[in-house]
Amino acid sequence: MNDGRRPPGTRGAARADRAGPGARPSSGVCHGTLGELYQGPLRPGPDPDIALVSFPVDRHSWVHFTPGPGAPGPHPLGPKSATAVRLFLDRYGLTLPEGRWRAHSELRVGVGMASSTADVVATLRCLFRVFALPYDPDAVLGVLAAIERADSVFLDEFALHLSGRHRVVRRLGTAVGFHTAFVTETGTVDTAAVTPLLLPHYRRRAQEYERCLTDLLKGFAATDPCAVARAATTSAALSQEVLPKRCFDAVLAHREEFGADGVFVAHTGSVVGYLFARRPAPALKDELSAFFCSLGHQCSFARGGYG
Repeated sequence: MNDGRRPPGTRGAARADRAGPGARPSSGVCHGTLGELYQGPLRPGPDPDIALVSFPVDRHSWVHFTPGPGAPGPHPLGPKSATAVRLFLDRYGLTLPEGRWRAHSELRVGVGMASSTADVVATLRCLFRVFALPYDPDAVLGVLAAIERADSVFLDEFALHLSGRHRVVRRLGTAVGFHTAFVTETGTVDTAAVTPLLLPHYRRRAQEYERCLTDLLKGFAATDPCAVARAATTSAALSQEVLPKRCFDAVLAHREEFGADGVFVAHTGSVVGYLFARRPAPALKDELSAFFCSLGHQCSFARGGYG
């Protein structure tokens, strides 16, 4: 009997079981983030939910599975991705065929780029392909909820998302995009460890966060990247009060000089940068690089969002 989760005819079977030597790998890919355009309370209250509008970036994690004799040596998947494999197989009542995993990521760990969530989602997308199953965001959410607080990288659009509850509050579409210039400060941040610092701060500044989120959602509704960038700057400045970035004040002070539309951060990470609604000219990239170099950092450029 089908239990509502296992597609008919898939018990214990895998398309990859029938593959011979030289079989084509199955792959899963997931983008990461450059922190958030907003992180704060969903609404004022004594015990606020932490809401995010993650900032997708055109940098990715990849996971590949090739059926056939497995290669000896250490398992290339991290512990969270390995747990995701087990939970996926349990959910669908499947057995993974013999094969070889490979993984690669452009996302730095522990700096606010959603690296672990992207690894898990890439692993799950790979598994859907291994077993020729349709991609199921609800199944992905179920696995993520059993592993960690997560960003909304399992979606291919902006979203207002409750990271702890793994619930999408509002989808915000793909009409807004930015060019970015950013740096990553040294050190890593343990998101779970800083949560006790955030909640009292959210209660103290509840009205400011409420206005900020309202402005951000209005900006998305109007497809106005400049309004979104202004709200992101407000959210970043509020975050600075509790989880400061060393170069944030200098970055904010020079925003107008560089013609940036806003400033963004990884609120519980180490990323700080500028938002541009239009692509910076080569000469401006030179100036931005020199500025960040003067602060002791190598500047990077990346496309963020969609649009």
